[in-house]
Amino acid sequence: MEQPYAYAYPQGTGPSAPPPPGPQAGVIVDPRYCAPYPVDLTIVRKMMSLTDGNFAITDVNGNLLFKVKEPVFGLHDKRILLDASGTPVVTLREKMVSMHDRWQVFRGGSTEQRDLLYTVKRSSMLQLKTKLDVFLGHNKDEKRCDYRVKGSWLERSCVVYAGESDAIVAQMHRKHTVQSVFLGKDNFSVTVYPNVDYAFIASLVVILDDVNREDRAA
Repeated sequence: MEQPYAYAYPQGTGPSAPPPPGPQAGVIVDPRYCAPYPVDLTIVRKMMSLTDGNFAITDVNGNLLFKVKEPVFGLHDKRILLDASGTPVVTLREKMVSMHDRWQVFRGGSTEQRDLLYTVKRSSMLQLKTKLDVFLGHNKDEKRCDYRVKGSWLERSCVVYAGESDAIVAQMHRKHTVQSVFLGKDNFSVTVYPNVDYAFIASLVVILDDVNREDRAA
C-alpha cells in the first residue's frame, strides 16, 4: 500500500507539537521523494565517461532512482536530473556571472523563474572546505539560508544541515570496493533522514560534483 507522504507531519511536529526552532525538512521537489524513514542513496560516477549518464543514483538494492544528463558539447552550465524513466525531475543551471558561484534549480525541465525551487551558492569565495548555502524559492532576500552544506567533497564527508542549526538532514559516506576501483567508478552513499526530500538531496550532490570539477579545473 502506498504511503500517504503528501501532507504527513514529520516526527515531533503537528498541531500539538511545540514550534520548531528553524527550517524544517519536507517536500521541496515532489512528495513522492519524501519517506517517513531514512533513505540510503548510492552514487556511482564513472570518472572516465564522456557521455550522458555518467552519474547514476540508485537505492541500496541497485535500482536506478536518478541519472544526470549534461551536454557533451557547448556550454556546461546546465545539468538535468532525470528519474529512472528519463523524465526531468529538476534542471540545475549555473549563473556564470556571479560573485559566489550561484546555481539555480528549477522544477522539471524548466528554466523559467516561476518554476524556481531553490538557489545554491558558496558561502564565501575562498574555501578550504566546501560550504554552500541553500535558499528556497520564497526566500527572496537570502539573509538566512534554509539549508547549508559543509564538509570535504574529496573525502566524501559532506553534511547537509537545516538552516543555521546543527540539525542534520543528510550525510555522505565514501564506499571503497575493489570492483569500483577496477571499473574506474567513484562510489559513495548518502543517508537521507526521514521526511527529507531525497530528490532535493540528490540535486545537491550533483551541484557538489560540479563545484569540485570547477575547483580542480581552476
